[in-house]
Amino acid sequence: MSFVPSTLLSQCLIDGCGDTVVVFAHGAGANMHHEFMTTMASGLSKAGFQVVRFNFPYMQANAKDGKRRPPDRAPKLVAHFDAQLQALKAELQPKRVVLMGKSMGGRMAAILAADTTVDAVICLGYPFAPKPESEPRIEPIEQNHAPMLIVQGDRDKFGTRDQIRAWPIPSRVQFEWLNDGDHSFKPRKVSGATLAGNMSQAISACIQFIGELDA
Repeated sequence: MSFVPSTLLSQCLIDGCGDTVVVFAHGAGANMHHEFMTTMASGLSKAGFQVVRFNFPYMQANAKDGKRRPPDRAPKLVAHFDAQLQALKAELQPKRVVLMGKSMGGRMAAILAADTTVDAVICLGYPFAPKPESEPRIEPIEQNHAPMLIVQGDRDKFGTRDQIRAWPIPSRVQFEWLNDGDHSFKPRKVSGATLAGNMSQAISACIQFIGELDA
């Protein structure tokens, strides 16, 4: 893990090296240092991808004074994501760029990908419906035409497997389902599945998806 010498990227975490860069955005409540983020970044970097993690501005402010702020509005989040993307393209000059995000970060990745050129998008626990009565937020998915993988727990409260089957998700979107996983991919003990197993499956699915981009 190392830091890159760029104003925008100076606070990013970089795992691994390679000609494919995965820009990895965190979710609403946990920053780039969270165990979930670290585990995914480590797994992908060991497969030969360079993974760039960053904090959104509100999370940077939280880290400075210890306060817990809510996320900024989507336009500000997407603008910061795009600034990081353009900076790393100039700095690292990768052959391929994949946008990846956990929950909120995945939705921002899908929104950004509709307006910029990237090779693929990966959403880890896509927040389809933040409330049970909410309409599913599928517009970013519909508007994105880059190859897309959504890794989702079977019982994710923001979009279960049964719910998603009933929604008009474009057929081009690939899904990887994690056995009994919740929004953090954690299964119940009674299921026989484990969090470690689900995380390993998620990493393997991402590796295979990225590896098939040139196929």
